[in-house]
Amino acid sequence: MAVALVVLGCKVGPTLARRASAAANAWSRLDACVIVASGGRSWLHEGALTMEADWLARALVDRGVPIDRVVRERCSHTTRENARFTRELLVRRSIDRVTVVTCEWHLPRATALFAREGLSVEEWTAGETPSSTLHRSYRRAREWVALVLDGARS
Repeated sequence: MAVALVVLGCKVGPTLARRASAAANAWSRLDACVIVASGGRSWLHEGALTMEADWLARALVDRGVPIDRVVRERCSHTTRENARFTRELLVRRSIDRVTVVTCEWHLPRATALFAREGLSVEEWTAGETPSSTLHRSYRRAREWVALVLDGARS
C-alpha cells in the first residue's frame, strides 16, 4: 500500500529547516511515493513573503527529494487543516497511509488529527532545539489547549 510523507509547515526559519531536513532523511529511508509539503501561511523571509509549502518544497528538492515527488498543500493555516487538506490530496492518489514529520512536541496532536481524518499514521520526529523550561512549558500548554479546541471543533 502506498505511503506518503507529510512535513508540516511553521514559520519560515530554523524550525522549518529542521523539519525539511528530517523529512528529506525520512524520504531516503522510507518507501514513500510522495512527500507533501503542507502549509498555507505566508511569512516574511529575507524581505519577501514566503509560503510555508513553497519554502518546504524548495528545501526538500535542495536536500535530494525528486521534484516530481513533492506535492504542495497550500491551503492550510492550522494543523487541523493540514490534516484535512492533505487527506483530500492523498485520496485522489489512493493513499491512506502517512508518516507525519514535525517537531517532537507537535507530533501527538498532529498524528491524532491525521488519524481523525481516517489516515493510518506513523510519526517521524524533527527533534527539538534546546529551549528554556519556560518555553517548553508554554509549548506543552499551547498544544494541550489546541488539542482540547480541536476536539471541541470535530
